Amino acid sequence: MRLHILGICGTFMAGIAALAREAGHSVTGSDANAWPPMSTQLEALGIRVLPGYDPAHLQPAPDVVVVGNVISRGNPAIEYVLNAGLPYVSGPQWLADNVLRGRHVLAVAGTHGKTTTTSLLAWLLEHAGHAPGFLVGGVPVNFGVSARLGQGRHFVIEADEYDTAFFDKRSKFLHYRPRTAILNNLEYDHADIFPDLAAIERQFHQLVRTVPGEGLLVVNGADANLARVLGMGCWSGVEYFDDARGWTAQRQGRGLAVALRGDPLGSAQSSVGGAMAGAHNRSNALAAIAAAAHAGVSAATALRGLETFRGVKRRLELRGEVRGVQVYDDFAHHPTAIAVTIAALREQLGGDGGRILALLEPRSNTMRLGSHGEALAESLRDADLCFVYARPDLKWDAQAALGSLGQRLRVHARLDTLVADAEAQARPGDRLLVMSNGDFGGVHEKLLEALRR
Repeated sequence: MRLHILGICGTFMAGIAALAREAGHSVTGSDANAWPPMSTQLEALGIRVLPGYDPAHLQPAPDVVVVGNVISRGNPAIEYVLNAGLPYVSGPQWLADNVLRGRHVLAVAGTHGKTTTTSLLAWLLEHAGHAPGFLVGGVPVNFGVSARLGQGRHFVIEADEYDTAFFDKRSKFLHYRPRTAILNNLEYDHADIFPDLAAIERQFHQLVRTVPGEGLLVVNGADANLARVLGMGCWSGVEYFDDARGWTAQRQGRGLAVALRGDPLGSAQSSVGGAMAGAHNRSNALAAIAAAAHAGVSAATALRGLETFRGVKRRLELRGEVRGVQVYDDFAHHPTAIAVTIAALREQLGGDGGRILALLEPRSNTMRLGSHGEALAESLRDADLCFVYARPDLKWDAQAALGSLGQRLRVHARLDTLVADAEAQARPGDRLLVMSNGDFGGVHEKLLEALRR
């Protein structure tokens, strides 16, 4: 079968492309933007990516057009699809029909930590010999790809609450029908599609409704919003983490010690600095260990697997070091994620005296709309200096909204001046922490090059 994927360079749709190619389909795609790691993954797979959304890309007609949720009415490619009567389907529906059916699906949902937890859960199953399939919204370093079909019966998927497609406004995760579902945390996000937190909670409860009675919900017991979701009704088994009723973890050196309902189960030490740094990553690890247990992986085996987990690209990923200054990349784009990422890097630094210089691109729809304005300044407070890129499409005044940061705040309307300022301020021992859910104009390499000069 020949597939053409609209919006192929998104983290989810690139994974769909990889799975379809592995299954033996012919795959091409279109996108307006492309950046690593997904663009490089598609290139390595030999999948042709055509720039823009010219209807000519759909001639001759493919057997089916897989439509990403970045595509809306008015897009020339989708208008051609509709007028020509070409078969089309959403990415989540294609996945459900062609990959997930008949498998033990382990879905990882939550506002934060989905990519890391999904990657870790897939690795724990792999370490235990289960050869799982997976689709992650990033690239786990252990696997080197964001998706694969796998040889075993288990399939691990990052379960996003964002809407499915212009013709299907349900959350993506409602297509996956998991037998094991992690509910990692829940906060307000995606202001472009959800009017309030209650609307997101209703979507999460729809996910809960799809888990069978013999299935398992692995739930953050410290999250009051998730408690409210379960209060709407629950028909499955529940295991809690970050809660004395279930799985708990304590920091232990560069790793953690794990207990289940107060009984110690063992400990693990990380071989990679950022893989277990920060309370949020220890929470992610607990969720993955609990979910892996439902798939038959013992805690002892999971802890040994955790020690060999190498993290995820763009999650506190060290991109380079010049003149004693390290440049890190992270996908953080929500105030909570920004705060915990800075805290994790601070924990990793210990008492070495190095400063954290945070560089932020408010790029997500929610960020650009200004829905997190008040919380954003607080999330940056633990950084020593904050460089904020005031993109041309920003709907709010960054200087005014973040003014409480005082002399630590440096707002730039141009990327070149931001890079020059950050390079001028950096000194040996500093960490430059770049945070964006896009490519930030290639700022990482620009910073490293400026430091070299």
